[in-house]
Amino acid sequence: MDTTTSRLSLMMFLQYAVWGVWLPVLATYLQSPVAEGGMGFTSGQVGLIIGVAGSVGAVSAPFIAGQFADRYFATEKFLAALLVLGGIVKISLSYQDTFLAWLVLATVYSVLYMPTLSLTNSMAFAHLDNSERDFPRVRVWGTIGWIAASWLFPMTWLQSNLEFQILPPFFVGSEVPDVTARLADTLKVSGVVAFLYAGFCFLLPHTPPKNDGVDKLAFKKAFSLLTRKSFAVLVAASLPVAVIHQIYFMQTGPFFENQLGMLVTYIAPAMTVGQFAEILFLASLGTLLMRLGFKWTITLGALAYFARYAIWGMISLQDSAGPSVDAAGQFIWTAPLIVGVFSQILHGLCYACFFASAFMYVDRVADEDIRNSAQTVFGIIILGVGPMIAGPVLGILGNVFGEEGVVTNFAGMWFTLAAIALFTAALVAFAFRDETSERSSG
Repeated sequence: MDTTTSRLSLMMFLQYAVWGVWLPVLATYLQSPVAEGGMGFTSGQVGLIIGVAGSVGAVSAPFIAGQFADRYFATEKFLAALLVLGGIVKISLSYQDTFLAWLVLATVYSVLYMPTLSLTNSMAFAHLDNSERDFPRVRVWGTIGWIAASWLFPMTWLQSNLEFQILPPFFVGSEVPDVTARLADTLKVSGVVAFLYAGFCFLLPHTPPKNDGVDKLAFKKAFSLLTRKSFAVLVAASLPVAVIHQIYFMQTGPFFENQLGMLVTYIAPAMTVGQFAEILFLASLGTLLMRLGFKWTITLGALAYFARYAIWGMISLQDSAGPSVDAAGQFIWTAPLIVGVFSQILHGLCYACFFASAFMYVDRVADEDIRNSAQTVFGIIILGVGPMIAGPVLGILGNVFGEEGVVTNFAGMWFTLAAIALFTAALVAFAFRDETSERSSG
């Protein structure tokens, strides 16, 4: 691995470590009762903080990254500035205790952080000799960074007396008494890592602004893709999947803790099972597409969402397991907990087959002169509009399947999401037609 590739790989590691240290446990912290050290917010409020706030950043990201980095500033310097400002906001969030303050600052943070995702991708593409061959090798370090952050924080700050065990997270111990309150420290750690990452940005390859800027008409032409049936069906299918995908991050933590009896310490490491699977399925995605084509690969991804939520619905039908600890206070695995955690292997299939394949299809179906804009338009719809809808949807689910706005009937919620996924799979199977295969055959 040459020096440039090594620096870009470390960039990706830090990029996703900043995110992975707090996102898996944020919903648990926000939704836990104040008496236990949490914020005591309802499921709907958590949906607004994670979903709506994040979607504002996703929608604004292309314009912030495109206008400022492409036209006025070197990418590495603009990236550093966004990270410093985002780190300040993230640390400030750890001291807030009102819903309004959380909603405002979370929105500001998303506007600062989301553009960094596209900036790091564009920087990698600009400096890799063979992006199709080398980018996956660089990008995978982002997933490794997410996993590392999700594991190291709980091991070093949320438990004591660590001992080795065969099952993940491998090193386990006794949970500290104020574990829920300590989840706020993930925000501080994220801010500190962002500051360190900002300093590292000045060691990244110099990426000057482009003189030609951004072609605004390309966006108009990209939106015209909606007149194509295949693209319109893909968007129609992707929106509900984006909603239920976002709810996964909003409710998995509370589900593992309150329904399956997982200690707060192990929620983030347990959720990385999905990231490990993501690496595996992304590596085999090319083979799947070659054998199944876009239509049935995307359908398989939707069916994976259905299977995961159906499994979680079935294991939710039993009574709550309670804390999974023995008499000595050590964490133990129960059968429902094992099934719940390792069924996240399907998360890799969900993401690779549905979203990664969908983005690849958009690149194939768009004309060459609007491919970047087409990706941006599809990203706004999926990463912006979808999560924005997820917040109010979770609020409704909290009222229907919960008490005082907090989900308690997890079976009802998961089965509802499974039904949405099954409907989406049917929509793709019966209404989607792969226009790229017609082009190649023609």
